[in-house]
Amino acid sequence: MILLKSKKQVENIRKACKVVSETLDLLENNIRAGITTEKLDEIAEGFIRSKKAKPAFKGYKGYPASICTSINAEIVHGIPSKRKLKDNDIISIDVGVELNGYYGDAARTYTISDKIPPEAKRLIEVTKTALRLGIEKAKAGNRLFDISYAIQDYVERQGFSVVREFVGHGVGIFLHEDPQIPNFGEPNTGIKLKPGMVLAIEPMVNLGSYEVEILDNGWTAVTKDGKLSAHFEDTIYISEKEVEVLT
Repeated sequence: MILLKSKKQVENIRKACKVVSETLDLLENNIRAGITTEKLDEIAEGFIRSKKAKPAFKGYKGYPASICTSINAEIVHGIPSKRKLKDNDIISIDVGVELNGYYGDAARTYTISDKIPPEAKRLIEVTKTALRLGIEKAKAGNRLFDISYAIQDYVERQGFSVVREFVGHGVGIFLHEDPQIPNFGEPNTGIKLKPGMVLAIEPMVNLGSYEVEILDNGWTAVTKDGKLSAHFEDTIYISEKEVEVLT
């Protein structure tokens, strides 16, 4: 069941999303060679709690950390550890926040330094653009898979692939709600988008094949071919007149 949000509910979701955005900005300022992902997790949790909010991921279905830190060939759900970032790494950070019973969710992929290879920089830019193109299609009256097709079409025309095992989702009252939003699909199909929908759109894009594997920890998804992956996500609100990016 898709939960349409009232304007009052959206205002509360917007407040949670503000903490998400501020957390990602803080983490970006702390990303550097030599820092551990465990330290980034500590920074994020401390900041989130200082805002009287909670890390939405911590304890969710048993997840052990406050954020997800996915490095290089890790697609999503990388668990923070004592692993230190290196100059030639890229890292995707996913942050979820619960504030007064409402949720926000967003992800970004960062470079550690300018020493990453050109294809990594291009992968990140393509994924970021794919998110923007998907959001542009998230208008009342459009169909759900218009979002999916916009992402897939652009990414594949750039020579990359979209991950199929993981999808975007509704968000706001719960961390994960209906509908699921794949990053691939046929245009003009799927449910009609309506005012009041709050969605987390999140293209995950691989340098090589879209095939994935799950590590022994039961959480971290990696590219089967070992090539790089990038991830961008925003929580958006569909009103009668426009699409608002909340994160």
